Amino acid sequence: MTDIRDGEPLHQEETKSVQNRRRAGSTGDRSSKHAEKESKENPSRLREITQVLRKYKVFTRGITPEKLRLILEELGPTYVKLGQIMSLHSDILPKAYCDELMKLNSSVAPMPFSEVEEVLNNSFRGDWREIFESIEPLPIGSASIAQVHKAVLKNGDQVVVKVERKGIYDTMARDIRLMHRAVRMLPAVGNLRSVVDFDMVLDEMWSVAQEEMDFLKEASNMEEFARLNKDIAYIGVPRLYREYTTSRVLVMEYVDGIPIDDAETLKEDGYDLDEIGRKFVNNFIKQVMDDGFFHADPHPGNVMIRDGKIVWLDMGMMGRLTERDRRCMVKGIEGIAMQDVGTVESAVLELGDFWGPPDRDKLYRDLRNFIDKYGSTGMGDIDVAEVMQEVVEIMKVNKMSLPHGVSMLARGLTHMEGVLTSISPDINMVQIAAARVQETYIDKKDWKKEARHYARHAYRSFSKGIDIPSLTVDVLNEVLRGQTRVNLKLESSRSLDNLVNAAVRNIVIGLTIVALLVSSSIICTTDMEPKVEHIPLLGALGYFVALGSIAFFVIRYYWRKFRDSHPKKRKKHKG
Repeated sequence: MTDIRDGEPLHQEETKSVQNRRRAGSTGDRSSKHAEKESKENPSRLREITQVLRKYKVFTRGITPEKLRLILEELGPTYVKLGQIMSLHSDILPKAYCDELMKLNSSVAPMPFSEVEEVLNNSFRGDWREIFESIEPLPIGSASIAQVHKAVLKNGDQVVVKVERKGIYDTMARDIRLMHRAVRMLPAVGNLRSVVDFDMVLDEMWSVAQEEMDFLKEASNMEEFARLNKDIAYIGVPRLYREYTTSRVLVMEYVDGIPIDDAETLKEDGYDLDEIGRKFVNNFIKQVMDDGFFHADPHPGNVMIRDGKIVWLDMGMMGRLTERDRRCMVKGIEGIAMQDVGTVESAVLELGDFWGPPDRDKLYRDLRNFIDKYGSTGMGDIDVAEVMQEVVEIMKVNKMSLPHGVSMLARGLTHMEGVLTSISPDINMVQIAAARVQETYIDKKDWKKEARHYARHAYRSFSKGIDIPSLTVDVLNEVLRGQTRVNLKLESSRSLDNLVNAAVRNIVIGLTIVALLVSSSIICTTDMEPKVEHIPLLGALGYFVALGSIAFFVIRYYWRKFRDSHPKKRKKHKG
């Protein structure tokens, strides 16, 4: 496979240019530089949250996926953003909730331009007019954390200015604290609260939100992404104006491009949609497997086509994979290809962490079923987003958490599949990914390093193998001297547990009846008053209860036996 660095810019035939293209601008969000300020809880806001929860009958009927989305939308922009971050956590939240939260609309009412000017002046410690020739009052994009305005610098450069909403950090910090209090009132049994640790999810959301509110972090992401992709002819990144960027204001080049999913306009401009699809996927796989630093939100609004290049926008939400994460993923792919459930299990255990008591047998069975389903499937028939999501579900039900980068990758792959469906549905992401993995991890593998690795393993195995005969002799000597200890951990199945419990219960009942008969017989040999027909009344009652119990259990036994051998047939009655 050709190295993507040798690729040329996207081929574009000479056609009539299309006017009024969609504007490109970053509509992402980020995190403030200051630590959370201590402030009093807002009682009215807490009452508002409680009223919304009562409105949707959360306390009595629980939370469905659609109900959770509606609640967040009604509570306002900051909760919408938190819901979008929650949708990333497919390793924690059930898939149905993640899918529903991805429907949240990030477009919100813009803040007044007077507040935009206030944020700019505070960030620049002076009048914004000293830097900009003009700023359009109407934003080209407005989200829950920031909004974007088109502007012109003093030197004439056309730029976009991303401005953080006034007071958003304090607002979100307050709302997170209030949500911690509100979720404690949710029903704990039989609903979402029983399978999700909401406090952990809220803490993770707040951590991600703080990163998104720091535009200096996003600026660093843009610089790193540009550096890692500088040698790829068909990849572009907006120019960053670092000298005008602060923690609350981001200034970058204005990109007048075509959204990557606008197939009609792209074809009118002479682009080959299949070429765009291949290079789009190839670059994303390169970001994941080579760089370990990838765009985690590659939806159509964040990817533009301009001058034969795929331009990536909005670096506020980026994913990172360590070398260990990537190695485990490749190991898992190899295990699936070889239908080796042991290798897949080893990769999963190395990649994730148990957050509850592990059940290794269940994990093995789930992975075996997964391999039986996908192991023999042709490369062209695999839906990579579906496979990734199924692996996440397997880890979730087995109480395993994924690294944050891997859960973000699952979301990114879903967006990639959506873009390909729009512009080039015949392109298969798995085939491109497999070729990329082969190029990176086989053709370019350091064979000397691999040889040293296996040589060390062979030496350790040989040195330990020498001790086996002497250890065997020691074990046999202990057996002969009667000094052997064996530690057993017995785990029974549910059916065996039920059988043992039933047997113990029946023995106890039987012993109770025998004791009742014996004690009644002893009483009957005495002159205890009162008597019935010359028999002590207490003894007669004991006989009556014991014989009645015996009759009850005998009838129940034969009734169950008859029922099991002659199941009832339900009769249908005409109305």
